[in-house]
Order: sequence, then structure tokens, then C-alpha cells
Amino acid sequence: MTSFEADCKSARVQPSPNQGERAEGRRPDMILLHYTGMPTADGALDWLCRAESQVSSHYFVHENGEVVQLVPEMRRAWHAGKSSWHGETDINSLSIGIEIANAGHPGGLPDYPKEQIAAVIELCRDCVKRWSITPERVLGHSDVAPIRKVDPGEKFPWAALHQAGIGHWVEPATITGGRFFQRGDTGQPVEALQSMLSLYGYGTEITGEFSEKTAGDVEAFQRHFRPERVDGIADFSTIDTLHRLLSALPHYS
Repeated sequence: MTSFEADCKSARVQPSPNQGERAEGRRPDMILLHYTGMPTADGALDWLCRAESQVSSHYFVHENGEVVQLVPEMRRAWHAGKSSWHGETDINSLSIGIEIANAGHPGGLPDYPKEQIAAVIELCRDCVKRWSITPERVLGHSDVAPIRKVDPGEKFPWAALHQAGIGHWVEPATITGGRFFQRGDTGQPVEALQSMLSLYGYGTEITGEFSEKTAGDVEAFQRHFRPERVDGIADFSTIDTLHRLLSALPHYS
């Protein structure tokens, strides 16, 4: 793979062969954040640059904040896999993928270093400005691929990104008692919950039955927006947080 000029001037270039054209000339309008989920950063970066891996991302962020660009932003990196958001399924053609070096759930879910998050924030700011990406289009891999993927995990500091002007966020409602919905429940309230998840972007089927798929979507939502408890149960805190997120969207009524 021939080298290229970095889109982000602070990044060094290490080309990955795993890339292609964006479908139908699409421009990226989404940022998708991942953790590597591997024991070492060097091993993860090497894997993303190997042809046999068939995976890549546009950027890689080391624990110390060093940023590496693997694929030009105009090109399609292979990071999302089978995924969907607002009914679109070729997320790779819509997004800029950022892999963040972190052992993730397989490694005990370690904290993200401050230097690394500062670099992620600056990188996201750069991409948002260049492509006019709206806050609600800065997402985690688990948002577009619930159940199948859980990264960047419940320890990822989405609130810190929002405070820096990146991403969509409201303060999660306090976890209390009261009515909740879970696997096996049916009826109009479940249908209303599914409708709200779908309106936000999740690929939730509106059936009125709280299925395993619905539970997975709730869990994905909690992992991003209500990380204090990730259990797939739609309690008051989860539903209220979701409703306030929807209400904060400019196109929601």
C-alpha cells in the first residue's frame, strides 16, 4: 500500500491494505469509536495493517496519545462489520473508524488514560470540523452492532467527550425503583420503548414483545448513555434518559 498524506496533521501514517472505495461516492457523516480488545497496542496495530486480517480503521490511538492514520478519510476502512444505524447497513461507507488501544472486556476493562482521551477528543474535533458531523452521529461500535459488539465499553468517558463539544449526551437519570420492562414482557409500553430506540437510530424491531434483540439494544444504549448499570432491563432511568436524548435532537418532535 502506497503511503499518503495524513488528513489529521498530528498523525503519522502507517498504511493498511484493508480499504476500498466508499459506496456510491458517500462522504463520511459518522464517527465510530472502537477499542482494540487485544493485549498490546503494537499487536493490535500490526493486525490492522495485515492483509490477512481483513480489518482496518482510519485511525489508531495509542495509550500515550500518539495518533496513527491507516486509511485516508476519503476511503472506506473495514471496521464496522455487520451493523446498522437509522436503517443503513453499510456503516463502513458512512463512517470514520477510530480504534483506541485498550484491552477492553477481554483484558478486564482497564481505564482509558487521560492522554489517550485528550488525543481522541482532538482527533474527533478535527474530523467533525472537516466533515460537518453532527453530535448524534458520534457513536460506539456497540451502538451499531448490539449484542455482537460491546466496544468501546461502559468505561469509555462519553461525558468527557461531550463536555469538550463531541457527541450527544444528557446526564443519565438516577437509578431508582419502580416499573420496568424486561425479556418476555409484551404490550404497548414495550412497543413505545422499541419505537424510541428505533427513532434514535438503533435497529430495534417494533413488535411489542421484549425479545432478546430488544434486550440487546437496551444494553447497547445503557453501555453508551447509562453505563452505571448495563443489564438490558428498561427501568425508569433508562427510559427517561432515552426520552431526554430524543427530545434534545433538533429534528425530533
